[in-house]
Amino acid sequence: MKPLHYSLFVLIGACSYGVHASVVKLGFGAGFSINHITVSQYLFGFLMLLLLYIFSPKAKMNVRQILSLFSVGLLVCITGIFYGLSLERVSAAIAVVMLFQFTWIGVLIEAIYLKKFPSKKKILSVTVLWIGTVLAGGIGSTTGFEWKSDWDGILYGFIAAITFALFIFFSGKVAIEIPTMQRSFMIAVGGLIFLLLIFKPTFIIDGSVITSGLWKYGLLLGLFGTILPILFFAIGTPHLESGISTIVGAAELPAAVIAAMIILHELVTPLQGLGVALILIGIVIPQYNGRRRRVKSVL
Repeated sequence: MKPLHYSLFVLIGACSYGVHASVVKLGFGAGFSINHITVSQYLFGFLMLLLLYIFSPKAKMNVRQILSLFSVGLLVCITGIFYGLSLERVSAAIAVVMLFQFTWIGVLIEAIYLKKFPSKKKILSVTVLWIGTVLAGGIGSTTGFEWKSDWDGILYGFIAAITFALFIFFSGKVAIEIPTMQRSFMIAVGGLIFLLLIFKPTFIIDGSVITSGLWKYGLLLGLFGTILPILFFAIGTPHLESGISTIVGAAELPAAVIAAMIILHELVTPLQGLGVALILIGIVIPQYNGRRRRVKSVL
């Protein structure tokens, strides 16, 4: 399979996470907290992946592989938590711009890992992506930035960017010899275990997941926020440079803008439309006549 095909898998995973953002907003609007949203997402994601895992090929795993995949699940889980905390404290425009710092952070992580300066195409791509992110996030139409009073929301968004960049990087490096479905399942298990340790999900035991209607959001969040991103990143990232995976992952924002327009009926301004176009251009730049090589895991 050609590298472009693997890029498409990462693209699908990123777009599904963009749809996930609109479902999170719907959940907040229905009165559910970040606790309810995140735990229900991983609970239903785990259950759906369990069904797929039962009927999928499996390989024997050692303790190191299991713990490594659990750690990847921890990263994507932390990303969801801190991004949700950021959305609760600052405007969606600021939160999304902070999250999308993962583009240059991911390229930086790759440069440190390979001990090699990023190519001109990657630098150009990240620059175009950053400009597009600012515009698509609605910064051009946002007023009243309260950087001092909202510093915690800004910090949470930046932490989410770091952990998301690390998730993309390690999802292409850890236990890549293990079947994709098995890897995805173990990653989801790692995230769920972490959540059960830090939260007190009593609403799972008392049945309020069903009676409160949280299950509707849990199913959608589990699909778009857990299964599809983890599965398609697990398929695509082992065959791409981590910097390329990060850049393609920026498709999340255009998907989020389009999903918000369709699901939340939000108005997309001309500046946001321009930002989406720039992001798409930024994603295409390193794919166009670029050299790609499969990065082998050393972990």
